[in-house]
Amino acid sequence: VNEGGIKQASNLCPDPGEPENGKRIGSDFSLGATVQFSCDEDYVLQGSKSITCQRIAEVFAAWSDHRPVCKVKTCGSNLQGPGGTFTSPNFPFQYDSNAQCVWVITAINTNKVIQINFEEFDLEIGYDTLTIGDGGEVGDPKTVLQVLTGSFVPDLIVSMSNQMWLHLQTDESVGSIGFKVNYKEIEKESCGDPGTPLYGIREGDGFSNRDVLRFECQFGFELIGEKSIICQENNQWSANIPICIFPCLSNFTAPMGTVLSPDYPEGYGNNLNCIWTIISDPGSRIHLSFNDFDLESQFDFLAVKDGDSPDSPIIGTFTGAEVPSHLTSNGHILRLEFQADHSMSGRGFNITYNTFGHNECPDPGVPINARRFGDNFQLGSSISVICEEGFIKTQGTETITCMLVDGKVMWSGPIPKCGAPCGGHFSSPSGVILSPGWPGYYKDSLNCEWVIEAEPGHSIKITFERFQTELNYDVLEVHDGPNLLSPLLGSYNGTQVPQFLFSSSNFIYLLFTTDNSRSNNGFKIHYESVTVNTYSCLDPGIPVHGRRYGHDFSIGSTVSFSCDPGYRLSHEEPLLCEKNHWWSHPLPTCDALCGGDVRGPSGTILSPGYPELYPNSLNCTWTVDVTHGKG
Repeated sequence: VNEGGIKQASNLCPDPGEPENGKRIGSDFSLGATVQFSCDEDYVLQGSKSITCQRIAEVFAAWSDHRPVCKVKTCGSNLQGPGGTFTSPNFPFQYDSNAQCVWVITAINTNKVIQINFEEFDLEIGYDTLTIGDGGEVGDPKTVLQVLTGSFVPDLIVSMSNQMWLHLQTDESVGSIGFKVNYKEIEKESCGDPGTPLYGIREGDGFSNRDVLRFECQFGFELIGEKSIICQENNQWSANIPICIFPCLSNFTAPMGTVLSPDYPEGYGNNLNCIWTIISDPGSRIHLSFNDFDLESQFDFLAVKDGDSPDSPIIGTFTGAEVPSHLTSNGHILRLEFQADHSMSGRGFNITYNTFGHNECPDPGVPINARRFGDNFQLGSSISVICEEGFIKTQGTETITCMLVDGKVMWSGPIPKCGAPCGGHFSSPSGVILSPGWPGYYKDSLNCEWVIEAEPGHSIKITFERFQTELNYDVLEVHDGPNLLSPLLGSYNGTQVPQFLFSSSNFIYLLFTTDNSRSNNGFKIHYESVTVNTYSCLDPGIPVHGRRYGHDFSIGSTVSFSCDPGYRLSHEEPLLCEKNHWWSHPLPTCDALCGGDVRGPSGTILSPGYPELYPNSLNCTWTVDVTHGKG
């Protein structure tokens, strides 16, 4: 207002100041003028990089936005193509509170752009955010591509230039597991390959701007989402790819097919009452094979009924995680009823079915870990099953015949199954020993014993192809002889095992014990009978994390060993090849111990068991001693 009381328009904006730990570029505050802001090194700009003085309500002059702030960068890094992976701090455990993390990804080829996709993503919804922008100017609102929170993310995000920035901001309260990101360089003006839905079909293979992809589902599945998506000019797909779900109510009339629980294998959810009816030609029957089965025990059930009515006879009712045996209908219709309660859920189930005539048996399939011989399932025909090396039959006989029993056409016995045994006596010249359950996880509370016997005058060599057990709790002992009282060659757990071991006689004894919690893949061990050379000893091997000195294994020669920095040799004395063709003592080991005296001008200290996890209840002390007068 001027001296005469007349309103006059202001032509200047107030001084916006400078952000703490940053600076302002520009000192013109008149209408239409723009000032810019930047942050000091290790700080990230939050807010607008530039603001403009503009007219408000015909009278006032005001800035287009607040002055930004500069917050200290607590994590992140600069990354380069052509591709890679990075995660939020502490992933897959809870990320830090009050974090300001910045990643800048730069394509090595300046003519390419950056594509990212999330393997995992979960932020505290509404409070913790991941902002993704194009280019290298972190925090510039004009370049923002996405602001993500919660757990829903696009399939792909693609930059327009050869750079992309990501800014994670978290508040002071509880967080979540965060995210795992894959990135790679792709061609310009492209949205990247979004993939094909599970149980879906995609039409189109172009991912450039304006290209269209169309989707449909395999027979028996329903499509949820967009049937087509287009690659837009901003390098983003117009929508995520759709998903194909298995309906909760359906009739099947095809001669063979698959029945899946809803959202298999991600978990079927709660409060379900699903009914599937399989209808084959009159005079035929239906055979079910259970490929996977995992329901909440005692609360979620699958009932299989011999007919199409709710009152049809029940063939079987199943719950829990034990896979049922094969089932066969008496008629040409089967009804499957699945009920889930209001809490918890399992992985679900995957069931395949096929139909067959009254004068033939159902297709028995090919058992896991086995080979099948014979493809004729007519009455009177037979099939044979042979287990792969290292496996034995856990169900059924080697040969089964399709025959008439009490007026029904059926196999003469159960479908054979093969599994890895818990122990055994082996006397063949060579073979394989597998942990029970291989190639899956072994079970808890095992006590398995194997004895390998070679011809007199021979030695036994065992080689570890795979080995992974629960560290410190699930242990494989190898003894140089026929029983537990024989000398111990080695005791192994975790992942650290020697290349191979030799017996000094024609026997080796193995004992595998597991506790009542946590398991792992276990082991695959090859063994073979070997002849001892008249003038030398067998190759003693090299310790894990160690080195060997000497290559002469003749009688009277010695070999010695050393360990990598931080490890200690269990036996310092060299090995001597004695006249009986055996080394004077077993191959030493290189161990990371709990505490000790460390001497020398430099060195390495490792936690016990490194690189495995250290055991519980430790109290380790190391004393470091250097030359007098030095620190």
